[in-house]
Amino acid sequence: MLFTDYMANFLVGYFSVLSSVLPLLADTTTGDGLKLLGAGVAIVGVAGAGIGQGAVGQGACMAIGRNPEMAPKITSTMIIAAGIAESGAIYALVVAILLIFVA
Repeated sequence: MLFTDYMANFLVGYFSVLSSVLPLLADTTTGDGLKLLGAGVAIVGVAGAGIGQGAVGQGACMAIGRNPEMAPKITSTMIIAAGIAESGAIYALVVAILLIFVA
């Protein structure tokens, strides 16, 4: 299956669950329901970063398999790319924590 098929299935499932849970969390007496729902939606960025890091690791393993003598250069480039992908996950986590405790 292609990457786009995986992402389409993930997003369809995520938003179908979200649409069924939204009316339950929209309780106006506590006010915490929608805040927690927003934090959950912000965490979608963590899933995207995990998928991106998996794709980076797969590409690096395939490149090292094709050209083993370039392994040190490929590994250093892979680590930089994984760090950039992880920074997006950290931003999503910070936004989720801010929504939970500050908003």
